[in-house]
Amino acid sequence: MGKNEEVKLLGIWASPFSRRIEMALKLKGVPYEYLEEDLENKSSLLLALSPIHKKIPVLVHNGKTIIESHVILEYIDETWKHNPILPQDPFQRSKARVLAKLVDEQIANVGFASLAKTEKGREVLIEQTRELIKCLEKELAGKDYFGGKTVGFLDFVAGSMIPFCLERAWEGMGVEMITEKKFPEYNKWVKKLKEVEIVVDCIPPREKHIIHMNNMAERIRSA
Repeated sequence: MGKNEEVKLLGIWASPFSRRIEMALKLKGVPYEYLEEDLENKSSLLLALSPIHKKIPVLVHNGKTIIESHVILEYIDETWKHNPILPQDPFQRSKARVLAKLVDEQIANVGFASLAKTEKGREVLIEQTRELIKCLEKELAGKDYFGGKTVGFLDFVAGSMIPFCLERAWEGMGVEMITEKKFPEYNKWVKKLKEVEIVVDCIPPREKHIIHMNNMAERIRSA
């Protein structure tokens, strides 16, 4: 990395989408400036850098703006080649991308939808979420991480979204979502993630996060 490189990340402390970018930057050892955003009062910088989407995360690298977390992760991996994030094998790389979309487009959508329901209407969505997570359970069989022995792309995507975001919302609602009995590989993986310094550094504070997720769920239900 050049001495004069500019790397800035616009994010939100509780967002899995910006936390996963921090994990990737830390894995690469890339120094960066973090700028906390408030989506209720978006900064002029965010609106200028992402005028169409107006969302975080936004990565700025030497004046270039990159948006959308999966795209940013791949950009980071291609720009700083050491400590690869994506699998080197083309088939494994394609599978990681598909499963990452499963996490962000299906598990996240159904999981967040479950927050909007009362206890009576929640069970169907919770069961649908469990069925989707079974795909990850199967992929993790016999592995420490999705890529094998080292953390990478899918660990950052799934880790930031499920154990360190959605599970905290379910915990706040008193829902035991992903039990060790039914999901032993997943739970083993979460324990391994908590041993990785760059991941631990990017996990939102637990109690503060649970309160945040509870408040968000209440806003969704009352909308």
